[in-house]
Amino acid sequence: MSTTSLPTPDHAAELRSAMLAAGFTADGLLDLLGAPAYAALARSETVPALRATRGGGEGPLATLVRLFLLQQPVPYVHAASACPVEAALADGWLRREGDEVHATVDVRPYGGPGGEDWFIVSDLGCAVGGAGGIGSREEGVVLGVGGASTTLAGITVRTPVGSALDLGTGSGIQALHATRHATRVTATDVNPRALGFTRLTLALSGAPEAELLTGSLYEPVGEATYDLIVSNPPFVISPGARLTYRDGGMGGDDLCRTLVQEAGERLNPGGYAQFLGNWQHVEGEDWHDRLRSWVPRGCDAWIVQRDVQDVTQYAELWLRDAGDHRTDPAEYARRYEDWLDEFDARKTRSVGFGWITLRRTDAAEPSIVVEEWPHTVEQPLGEAVLAHFARQDYLREHDDAALLEAHFTLVEEVVQEQVGPPGAEDPEHVVLRQNRGMRRATKVDTVGAGFAGVCDGSLSAGRILDAIAQLMQEDPVVLRDRTPEAIRLLVEQGFLEPVARPGQ
Repeated sequence: MSTTSLPTPDHAAELRSAMLAAGFTADGLLDLLGAPAYAALARSETVPALRATRGGGEGPLATLVRLFLLQQPVPYVHAASACPVEAALADGWLRREGDEVHATVDVRPYGGPGGEDWFIVSDLGCAVGGAGGIGSREEGVVLGVGGASTTLAGITVRTPVGSALDLGTGSGIQALHATRHATRVTATDVNPRALGFTRLTLALSGAPEAELLTGSLYEPVGEATYDLIVSNPPFVISPGARLTYRDGGMGGDDLCRTLVQEAGERLNPGGYAQFLGNWQHVEGEDWHDRLRSWVPRGCDAWIVQRDVQDVTQYAELWLRDAGDHRTDPAEYARRYEDWLDEFDARKTRSVGFGWITLRRTDAAEPSIVVEEWPHTVEQPLGEAVLAHFARQDYLREHDDAALLEAHFTLVEEVVQEQVGPPGAEDPEHVVLRQNRGMRRATKVDTVGAGFAGVCDGSLSAGRILDAIAQLMQEDPVVLRDRTPEAIRLLVEQGFLEPVARPGQ
């Protein structure tokens, strides 16, 4: 584990002011570097950014980019014109070698959801999209912002809460987001170094301090309960706890299972727990059932599988993540064999990745939705998560008879697509497609398409079906009997929205 000492946040406010004054922000980077070089950074490619800042190395913004983001040494005089260099040296943000100064940490400008100018602090070369990207084989390395981090931040429910817990905080991005809407934020990590980086991230971002606790899973917080729990845990299923930032140290997907199963008793009534995770697809076992078994008593759940990789793809991904493909070929082959041996022993044929959201309801009949949706979505999805659970409440409270008495409207941004041979009188099938949120698409029959198109809140579902039955010369009783299941699906997936009537 890295033993390099971390900076202190004593003069973080002064450093922040200098960075903002120089335009060292997400927007400022885009303006300075241009779109191609800025996009290349997200792929951990730094040559375009180096070229873009080479000619203007004396400018404060270019100096800060080369120093903190690209980890290039800069002349002391240039650093002095861009930031409070003596305070930064004294606090340990910089170190001096002759006439040049070097950054001791990665600092990545990061735009908050409300337009905030934030900064994520991490180990050198480990701000994903920064100087070196991932590839470190150091056990206790602390990474910066990556795709998983921003995904979790985007799906998290952002209603105001009294307390929030970020488990396995890393460089502190989830805790930073939580400070916007939680009165009290607690961040934990098994790696004390990560908590040091979280402290720096919060201080340099001008955010309130958080309670920082060392330990694994829920152990550091004792019996405390929270309104919101979030975690981007070290979920990689690997043969051993080799790298703290990614390998949980438990066999198979036990870490993710434990994290989910023990969340229920840590949530306040109505509270949410939201995780990213990996799970095994085991021979002879339905993965849907595997994940349903994780859901704790008293919780609704929405679990979305976003991707599946076979075990060879998965092993190769994480071997490359650690830079093992650049080592001795025999050593690489040995490690690869270790991964495949681990999967064979557990009868694992593939690995799923996705989101798990729990809501503490204590309902007699919990709603547990486990689905696969690998298609493009529109982030942020926090509002979509709230809407999903609100729809589950509605459907739980309305039987088929109540649905037929209810009024609905077709949600905005839904379009209808008809598929069939050119010139055919009737389409083979009709698809309703959302252009917002989860961007779902669902097939409907002629009745379903007609029903959805008429829903404007003015007529009850039953009266609409009666009119459709008359047009199609069908028995209205039969149509009323067979259609509620389709209505229920359209409501559950967010195509139809219930309309509150006077007195309801």
